[in-house]
Amino acid sequence: MFRTVAELVEIAENENILISEVMIRQEMDVKEKTREEVYEEMEKNLQVMERAIDDAMQGVQSVTGLTGGDAVRIQKYMKEKTPLSGHLMMDAVSKAMGTNEVNAAMGIICATPTAGSAGCVPGTLFAVKEQLHPTREQMIRYLFTAGAFGFVVANNAFISGAAGGCQAEIGSAGAMAAAAIVEMAGGTPQQSSEAFAMTLKNMLGLVCDPVAGLVEVPCVKRNAGGSSLAIVSADMALAGVTSKIPCDEVIGAMYRIGRQMPSSLRETGEGGLADTPTGRLLKEKIYGTTM
Repeated sequence: MFRTVAELVEIAENENILISEVMIRQEMDVKEKTREEVYEEMEKNLQVMERAIDDAMQGVQSVTGLTGGDAVRIQKYMKEKTPLSGHLMMDAVSKAMGTNEVNAAMGIICATPTAGSAGCVPGTLFAVKEQLHPTREQMIRYLFTAGAFGFVVANNAFISGAAGGCQAEIGSAGAMAAAAIVEMAGGTPQQSSEAFAMTLKNMLGLVCDPVAGLVEVPCVKRNAGGSSLAIVSADMALAGVTSKIPCDEVIGAMYRIGRQMPSSLRETGEGGLADTPTGRLLKEKIYGTTM
């Protein structure tokens, strides 16, 4: 039905339907399943996200000790202080980081679009939920909207850090979340496109440099950044701010930048933060000096 964001928006506008509805219909067509079956699959994904956040709020720790407990710390801070960036923003940060803390602790998460970037979509969803009070159906549609944009990226660029750097992972995830926030807040399909573009534009060039080759540092905190940017971009789009570079062209730019990145900055753990003195010491501590 669609391959580009322009085609996705055009279908939604011409048929006067939500982007989530376009994605639902495509899933029904491609998978040859009923609406109920497609919904049930996404409901299961939503339940996985809920459980991951619930687990994170109890406090989790990774086997390496590199990550864990920060989601709880942020929630405690929010109760005791007035966050400078606002309650909704920090709630999203906490839940996004918490999801990735669960991943690092070998828990079950829903890759959106990858395990390393799994916090942005649920983190923002369960934060804006407290303000927008969506129905269960609207929460499921949130995931379909995010999926529609992720579908475009996956088919025109890449979503893995190994292929295109962290811009392809956290960049895509944050942008997917921004587009979904806009729809849930009552924005137009075009505004979802603008929010996606503005988020991804601000992530262009982001390298993938996991310390010790693990999806912990800096991955968990980058989900915090991606979630924050998603909320800001959604607000800008809802205010009428637009991206001067069309969404599909931003995706194309991300693809070209990713191809130009050296392998040391694409998930190999050989460059960037992984190659700092502390990064190397942490690797030795985890694996030993023989690695």
